[in-house]
Amino acid sequence: MTLTLLVLSAAAYVMGGMPTGVLFGRLAGRDPRASGSGNIGATNVTRTLGRGWGAATLVVDLLKGFCPVLLARALTAQDDGLTAAAAVGFAAVLGHCYSPFLRLRGGKGVATAFGAMLGLAWPVAALAAIVWVAVAIISRVAALGSLAAMACFVAAAFLDDRPMAVQAFALLTAALVTARHHENIRALRRPPANHRPPKSTKPPKRRAARR
Repeated sequence: MTLTLLVLSAAAYVMGGMPTGVLFGRLAGRDPRASGSGNIGATNVTRTLGRGWGAATLVVDLLKGFCPVLLARALTAQDDGLTAAAAVGFAAVLGHCYSPFLRLRGGKGVATAFGAMLGLAWPVAALAAIVWVAVAIISRVAALGSLAAMACFVAAAFLDDRPMAVQAFALLTAALVTARHHENIRALRRPPANHRPPKSTKPPKRRAARR
C-alpha cells in the first residue's frame, strides 16, 4: 500500500498543480495573473475572462481534487482506503497551491479542497458550500466566504464525528487555504479608503488671554 500511496499522492500533486486558470487564459488570449487580484482561481478568472471561463475553471479545479480521491478509494479499498484518499486529496490541494508548473506558485486551493472533500465526505462539502455562498453573498467578499467554508470544514468534520482521516484532512486543508489567503485577511483588517476617524467631541481648549 505504501508504494501505491506514494504513486497516487505524486500523481495527485501533479494533477492538482495543473494551472487551469492559466491554461484557459491562454485560450482566451488573456493571462488572469496580469489582471484583477492576479490569482489563477475561478473568482479572478471570472473577473478577468468572463463567467464562462470562470465556471469552466471552477469545474476543472473541483475535479482535480475529486478524481484523485475517488481513484485512491477504489485502489486502496482493501486497506484503509479513506486514510489513503485523504492523503491523496491533500496532495492535490497542495499541488494547486504550489504548482510545479508555476515555480511553486499557484492558487488558493478552495475549489480543489471542495472537490477532495466531496470525495471524502460529501455532506461536509455540501454544508461548507452553502456557508460559502451565504457568506459571500451577504458580505460581497468571495475570500470571506472561502474562509468561512474552511472553518465549516473543521467544525462539521468534528461535530459530525467523521473518521479521523477526514478530520485530519479538514484541519490541514483549512490551515493551508487560510494561510494562502493571508493577503485577503490583511486587506479585510485594513480600514476602507473612505474611512475617517471620528471627530473628537471634546470642546476646544481656550487659550489664556494675554495681558
